[in-house]
Amino acid sequence: MTPVGTEPELADRILGGWLGRIAGNMLGKPVEQGDLWTRDRIDRYLRQAAALPLTDYLPEPASEDDGFELRPEWRQCVRGRIHGSCRDDDVDYAILGLDLLETHGFGFSTEQVGELWLLRLPYLQTFTAERAAYRNLANGLKPPVTATYDNPYQEWIGALIRADIYGWTCPGDPRRASALARRDAVLSHTGNGVYGAMWAAALIAAAFTAPTVRKAVDEALTVIPASSRLARTVRRVVSLHDTRMTWEDTLTTVAEETAGLGWIHTVPNAAVLTAGLLYGDGDFTRTITLTVRGGLDTDSNGATAGSVAGVLTGAETIPDQWTAPLEDTVRSAVFGFDGVRISELAERTVRLAESETED
Repeated sequence: MTPVGTEPELADRILGGWLGRIAGNMLGKPVEQGDLWTRDRIDRYLRQAAALPLTDYLPEPASEDDGFELRPEWRQCVRGRIHGSCRDDDVDYAILGLDLLETHGFGFSTEQVGELWLLRLPYLQTFTAERAAYRNLANGLKPPVTATYDNPYQEWIGALIRADIYGWTCPGDPRRASALARRDAVLSHTGNGVYGAMWAAALIAAAFTAPTVRKAVDEALTVIPASSRLARTVRRVVSLHDTRMTWEDTLTTVAEETAGLGWIHTVPNAAVLTAGLLYGDGDFTRTITLTVRGGLDTDSNGATAGSVAGVLTGAETIPDQWTAPLEDTVRSAVFGFDGVRISELAERTVRLAESETED
C-alpha cells in the first residue's frame, strides 16, 4: 500500500470524495434520462439558459413550456433551490456500504450485503439489477443466483455506483478496493457489471496517491480483465484523448462504437466517465460538468466523477458553489440515516480507512 499522507490530509480527501459524490449526483439528477437527455439536448438547454460554460448546478427552466422537461425532482436540485442533498440511490448505496463495513468489517460476505439490503433499504428505492436481486433475496435465493435469476440488468451500472466506499476505505490500495467491490457486486451483477464496480473502486483508491488523474485511470485498468469490453472501451477513450481529439469528438466516436448497449449499461457510461476525468484533468468543476454534459446516466456518472475529483483535490479546494448549498446534510432512504451530516459520514469513513491501513 502506498502511503497516503497525514491524517488531516486523508480526512480532507475522504470528505472531498463524499462531497464530490453528492454534488456530482445533484448536478446530473435533473437530466437523468439518457434516451431523452442526450449530450446535444443537454447543451441546447444550457445554451438557452446562457449557462455554457457550465460552472454551477443546472439552471432552472426558463418556463414550464420551454420544451425541456426535467425530472420531477428538479426543483430540489437546480441552482438557487438546493437546501441539502436530494435522496438518491447513488448516495444511498455509499451509506449502505459504510454501514456494512461498520457492522461486519472488511471480511463481510456477499450474503451479508444482501441481508443489510433487506434490513435497511426499502424495496421501492431499488432499481433494475438491484430490484431483481432484492426480489430474489426475499424469495429465498442465495448469491450468486440472486444476480442471474430473472435479471436482464446484470451488466448495467448499479454495482459501479455502490463501489465508492471501498475506494475511500482502501486509500492507495486499488487491488484491495476492487476485491471488496467485487464481493458486493456479485450479489446483483455479472461480467462487465462486476468489472465496473471493481474498476470504480480501484479508480477512487488510486486517486489518493496517483500524481495525475491519468495515472489513476491507468492503475484502475490493471484490476479488471484486459480483454473485457469495459477495459477495451476505457483504453479506447484514453487513446483518443492521447491523440488530442476533442472531448466532443471522443464521445461521438465511442458512442458509435458502443451503440445498442443502452443508456444504463456499464460500458458506455464508463466511457463518458473516463472522458470527463481525462478532459477535466484534475479540475473539480470541469470534471463533473463535462461528465454530466456527456449524457447517459448523468447523476450516476456525475457522482463517481465527483468522488474521484474530490479525492484528488481534497474538500478544501472544491469550490463553494458546489458544497455550500448541500448544507452538510444528506436525505437518504436508508433506515436510520435520513438527515445525517455529510461531515459525520466522512468522519466514520476515515475511522474505517485508518483501521484498514493499520491492519
